[in-house]
Amino acid sequence: MHYPAGINKAQKKDINYGNRGMTLENDLNETNNYYLIHDIAVIYKKPTPITINKVDYKSRNDAVIREARFKIPSTTDYNGIYKGRYVDFEAKETRSKTSFPLSNIHEHQITHLKKVFLHGGIAFIIVRFICFNETYYLNVTDLLFFLDNNSRKSIPYSFFKEKGHLILDKYNPRVDYIAVIDKLFF
Repeated sequence: MHYPAGINKAQKKDINYGNRGMTLENDLNETNNYYLIHDIAVIYKKPTPITINKVDYKSRNDAVIREARFKIPSTTDYNGIYKGRYVDFEAKETRSKTSFPLSNIHEHQITHLKKVFLHGGIAFIIVRFICFNETYYLNVTDLLFFLDNNSRKSIPYSFFKEKGHLILDKYNPRVDYIAVIDKLFF
């Protein structure tokens, strides 16, 4: 901020990472609700397993969790069934214009997706590039191929454009990833 008499004071920006990925998550929750209501698929967001350590009980109906810990590393964000096939995927957002940082997805999640695929399930990640307002479906086989053949710490945006499947935003369903599954598997 610039003040009179040449005094400069830097303004501190508070960054809140608490709701990162919530826009994509909300869109996917609406999409899954649409699929459920229209009897297309049964896919749910998995809750994160936590252990509650401290709770403030202001009143019987107004309890506030003050401290909690992750019980175990969770697997992926969503799972369910579509046309008799098990579906499992992880959803992430990135603000990067050049790549998707692999630090955004954990090794145990990749291992889980690989196991789902090896057991005949449909496994993938959905990545939204916020700056381009583009959402991509990337099959676990393409993800594993990239990881096996690269030492990079991120997946280039160009890889998603080449190997991924662009999911066009619609009114309903909002993020129609089932259209991609139909194209690839049915």
